[in-house]
Amino acid sequence: MKMLINVPETVVADALRGLAAAHPELTVDVENRVIVRRDAPVAGQVGLVSGGGSGHEPLHGGFVGPGMLSAACPGEVFTSPVPDQMLRAAAAVDSGAGVLFIVKNYTGDVLNFDMAAELAEDEGIQVAKVLVNDDVAVTDSLYTAGRRGTGATLFVEKIAGAAAAEGMPLERVQAIARQVNESSRSFGIALSACSTPAKGSPTFDLPPGELELGIGIHGEPGRERRAMMTSGEIAEAAVEAVVEDLQPHNPVLVLVNGMGATPLLELYGFHAEVHRVLAQRGVPVARVLVGNYVTSLDMAGASLTLCQVDEELLRLYDAPVSTPGLRWGM
Repeated sequence: MKMLINVPETVVADALRGLAAAHPELTVDVENRVIVRRDAPVAGQVGLVSGGGSGHEPLHGGFVGPGMLSAACPGEVFTSPVPDQMLRAAAAVDSGAGVLFIVKNYTGDVLNFDMAAELAEDEGIQVAKVLVNDDVAVTDSLYTAGRRGTGATLFVEKIAGAAAAEGMPLERVQAIARQVNESSRSFGIALSACSTPAKGSPTFDLPPGELELGIGIHGEPGRERRAMMTSGEIAEAAVEAVVEDLQPHNPVLVLVNGMGATPLLELYGFHAEVHRVLAQRGVPVARVLVGNYVTSLDMAGASLTLCQVDEELLRLYDAPVSTPGLRWGM
């Protein structure tokens, strides 16, 4: 596989150097692998820290900035960051109002963020946590106990970030983040496997005429493999899986997310089918986001996330945000 890299060993460091050069509004510590908004800590505001393995960009580092995350900790490709990174991030963004850790439900992330929270508490930093576990495809997988954390991470980080920007206390920001997670469900589809820089070849075997329903963002197995389907058939399967589990009674935010190698031409076509199926099911749509936000390197495919919202959550979602990966209202 041809990749636009120097050597596999420096992929993350090279990307962080590039991020720093492109976005001077961020403070990027390449050596210690911490990305912080340059104006942190912001007086009176809860700090939001997230992170995870690299390879899912713009998640998480691309979501650091006003109205979203205060800091992010990138690990090696598909590998959890370590507690020291999380502790550095918490110390950098704590204004005295406390810090919220937003953690995707992968075993390494959970264990390391738990350890970092204990270390931060020892240093006098008040820490709360929220676990993102929105994927309806499988209950347990190679990397998780329980449901995986996927596309809803964007909604949690955006809405909780807006709550923090309004000066809400830590307990309230945590409660809103949990509400968003509980109101969200996701389902992913792979049309091809991804290739990690270290391996240099596909991470699993997916024959040309097949797709995998319910794939994870690291290439974990899904619910089943089928012969290739049309965009409309895939949308029907994804919407059914999400809506049957979520049972929305409020309008929903819709995220049609590319896995990294699917062009916008296909993603917008897929959204047209998702929109059709939601309308047939009587699910009202409040807002739509289409693009590559929670990716899996060069995997072809897409994921669908729905988050049902009340007036407050919709107001917070619409609030201004200014990050490399998400920007509006500023």
